[in-house]
Amino acid sequence: MYFFDSLKDLIIKKGLKEIDEYTLAFSTRFFALFLFFPFLLIYKIPEIKQEFWLALFVSGSINILTTILYIKALKYSELSLAKPITTFTPLFLLITSPLIVGEMPSFLGFCGVILIVLGAYILNIKQIKENFLAPIKALFKEKGVKLMFIVAFLWSISSNFDKIGVTSSSPIFWIFSIHLFISICLFPFAYTKVFRNGLKKSVKIIIPLGFISGISLLCQMIALKLTLVVYVISIKRMSSVISVIFGYLFLNEKNIKERLLGALIMVIGAVCIVFS
Repeated sequence: MYFFDSLKDLIIKKGLKEIDEYTLAFSTRFFALFLFFPFLLIYKIPEIKQEFWLALFVSGSINILTTILYIKALKYSELSLAKPITTFTPLFLLITSPLIVGEMPSFLGFCGVILIVLGAYILNIKQIKENFLAPIKALFKEKGVKLMFIVAFLWSISSNFDKIGVTSSSPIFWIFSIHLFISICLFPFAYTKVFRNGLKKSVKIIIPLGFISGISLLCQMIALKLTLVVYVISIKRMSSVISVIFGYLFLNEKNIKERLLGALIMVIGAVCIVFS
């Protein structure tokens, strides 16, 4: 799950050189539908409970916004700096999960909170020569980091409604439905831009992007059926470490040592929440 999530980020970051964020946002959702559809035919439409429709509307609406903001965040900041910020989602889930789906991790989760904040501090630790708070201040001067922080918070809400959607239908039907909902809503934003940029040039990026995004999310929805929301999202945040490495290897991003250390500490914090 987390490897494909990191691979998706790398494709997005490279794709932003030629394609606008709205086209990429649409592509991550629309082309994934072709991956989900055969599974939908095999498993067929399940019995749908009443709460499914509210979950679809709420999570779908939130994820329209987060899909766009996420890609904008990667556009404005380096991958190795912006991606670890998604690790804040498990922190927010400690608040939102008890309120929305009644899942309450134990006290160990709060140790994870401290580690996540510490890891975020280390991401920009070189700024400490100015003053103690400089690493955090410098981190949040980054436009992409601010956007990713918003995404992390919104995901802590939508992930709970994903849980409701999955349990009130099935993993494959839920993921197909929400991608269809988001694709329809994003289509007007992407339509003219795709043809303006040239469809043939865009296809080499947007189709693989959709399929890889689909594989990652399919794994996530199946996991949501089996365990706590906070567990699934915490494990998914492992992609932060891989994304830092990808940023160094394929995008020539700097400060790899502190960013990798910061991401690792943030993931350890997420793991603490997993076992809470």
